[in-house]
Amino acid sequence: MERIITTIIRVVVVLICITVHEFFHGYSAYKLGDDTAKRAGRLSLNPIKHIDPIGTLMLFIASFGWAKPVPVNPYNFNNMKTDMALTAAAGPVSNFVLAILSALVLKWVITINFTNMLVMQFLSLMIMINIALGLFNLLPFPPLDGSKILGGFMPDDMYFRWMSFEQKGAYLLMAILLISFIFKIPLISVIIMPPLEFFYGLLVGMAVS
Repeated sequence: MERIITTIIRVVVVLICITVHEFFHGYSAYKLGDDTAKRAGRLSLNPIKHIDPIGTLMLFIASFGWAKPVPVNPYNFNNMKTDMALTAAAGPVSNFVLAILSALVLKWVITINFTNMLVMQFLSLMIMINIALGLFNLLPFPPLDGSKILGGFMPDDMYFRWMSFEQKGAYLLMAILLISFIFKIPLISVIIMPPLEFFYGLLVGMAVS
């Protein structure tokens, strides 16, 4: 029973994290002049709008998953490279903000001595998963957000070559994640874990101090 409850809490946290992440991609694009996400109904905090069936299935099978990418038309931006970079950055930034807010709520919960284990577990997972999602998406590998942020600093000719690799990069990233899962090789976690442990420890330490 305890394992079922833990799984439910984890799924709820993941849905919150990816929903906020995708919403702020769309919202940022909208504020910068692209209404593609709005017209597609993606400016919503309803998780159903952002769920990818295969990505959700992988979440249960392999403990990693993904949401439907928010549609963005960079040709609607005034400055394609800069605005695309800002739109991309909005997702990870929203996750880091959620992690900080969760740590502040955790500190308040501890202060008032409301140490309910389910609440503590929920807030701890909110901190950890938001940091992990934000860090993962900052990797400068197409189609992750970090690649678009990096692209914002490239010359135009290099930028368009870089962005043309996005679809192939998505397949390659999928292969890397599957290989990591099947053969238990920490290809991604070896990069993510050190900063994840540092920032998680920092926020939790702030909460319990």
